[in-house]
Amino acid sequence: MSFFDVMKLSATGLSAQRIRINVISANLANANTTRAENGEPYRRKDVIFEQVLEGEMAGGVKVQDVIEDNKPFVLKFEPGHPDADEEGYVRYPNVNPVEEMVNMLEAQRSYESNLTVLNTAKQLALRALEIGRA
Repeated sequence: MSFFDVMKLSATGLSAQRIRINVISANLANANTTRAENGEPYRRKDVIFEQVLEGEMAGGVKVQDVIEDNKPFVLKFEPGHPDADEEGYVRYPNVNPVEEMVNMLEAQRSYESNLTVLNTAKQLALRALEIGRA
């Protein structure tokens, strides 16, 4: 595996985790959105990763899709809420902030791991250049 292969693989991991962090951030930002663009409460989204098996980025990872979570909405009795139904229940998004924070920490750790690999490869290349100068 060449220096550039390591850089490419780390870049795919960084890119995939960046997208995952953006999706988790959107989930947290919309945890209390009872009426989204379609008139329904916000639905939690999740990222599906796929290993790249062929091509220039073979061995890396990419985001295959961003899917909506089909878990049911959370019902809360709030008769004074403008989005309450005739029985007084409001449908809140199916976002669990604790679960999202755990996912965010996991994505952050994966991002940091890819960044560490990238920096290590860079340091190795610089050391190799120093050997060549001496």
